Amino acid sequence: MRRLVGDRVADFGDLWGEDLLLTRSEDLPQDFSDLLSAGAVDELVSERGLRTPFLRVARQGSTLPDRRFTAGGGVGATVGDQVSDDKLTRLFADGSTMVLQGLHRTWPPLVTFSQALAADLGHPVQVNAYVTPPQSRGFDDHYDVHDVFVLQVEGEKRWRLHAPVHPSPMRDQPWTSRREAVEVEAAREPLLDVTLRPGDCLYLPRGYLHAATALGGVSTHLTIGIHPWTRHALADQLVRTALADLADDEEVRGSLPLGVRVEDPAETADDLALVRDRLLAAVAAVDAARVAAPLAAQARSNQRAAPVGPLAQLRAAQDLQTSDDASALTLREHLAAEVVEGEDGSGRLQSRAGELTLQDDEVAAVRALLAGGGPAGLDPALARRLVLAGVLVPR
Repeated sequence: MRRLVGDRVADFGDLWGEDLLLTRSEDLPQDFSDLLSAGAVDELVSERGLRTPFLRVARQGSTLPDRRFTAGGGVGATVGDQVSDDKLTRLFADGSTMVLQGLHRTWPPLVTFSQALAADLGHPVQVNAYVTPPQSRGFDDHYDVHDVFVLQVEGEKRWRLHAPVHPSPMRDQPWTSRREAVEVEAAREPLLDVTLRPGDCLYLPRGYLHAATALGGVSTHLTIGIHPWTRHALADQLVRTALADLADDEEVRGSLPLGVRVEDPAETADDLALVRDRLLAAVAAVDAARVAAPLAAQARSNQRAAPVGPLAQLRAAQDLQTSDDASALTLREHLAAEVVEGEDGSGRLQSRAGELTLQDDEVAAVRALLAGGGPAGLDPALARRLVLAGVLVPR
């Protein structure tokens, strides 16, 4: 977070989800050239065999069809949608914007950075890059349904930002459903009209209207999208849990009368009153722990653990067959791991690496490992299972 907001880390919580924040390069620890560069962009689109949807191309506010910038992979590659560097070169020279999507999955420096940022924020993170030719604009005024950090990497880009027409939109409330209001607001004087230069960072809460134009030379910026957990998500899980409880209520499970017309409110009024009362009571009876458990599973699936190498894991597991020393191993980062004990005393290790059943005498050892105890004293057989499960990795 400090790389994005500098000394505003301490009070950024007061801005979160509410206000814009522009932080100039001189107020940040370093620029963003280690995260992405022009050379990295060229490598990604010409040497990494990217396929859609890891790349989109936009021009004059619209996304181009995939066939305009993809081609077959050649002999032995049975894919028809690999990025064509030849087609892309022509489109880019003609004013189209390249949008590299999912860089938190494809470019190692951003894999590492995005995972650390997600751990700081407590909210899921994605990373895209926008590479825009001189004097070009990739997209018209719009708003995003997630918060965004804009990191200017190379070149300059002018940003015009307007007030939300629908504050804090959810994922199913895109700007296209409020196109007319967006157009009206975009015609007014902007809240902020600013040029970002290399090393600058701009924070936009979801809902703020924005449009950007490259100035001078080629402009490259990263957008780090933050998909926030919301109170609506808590409400959704609360109601799901209460409805599951109502399945045990025989009256609620009961059939409506023969000949009922459910389209007539008068005919279902009494039954609706009963259901409403029971549902309100069920909601009131749900405690926070029962809401948190399924959300924990969602949180694990929203992000990935640190990358792991299958060959290195197999070598580490084989080494444990000839040595009892697990000190060369360490707990994999960003696992979001926890031990869940059943009523019969059995245990399961749940993490982003999957689920592993534990023996009764292994539960305490794994709990100690997750608490920071280190793997040195683990039973070699357990350590080997944890390596093959992707929980322990070579240092």
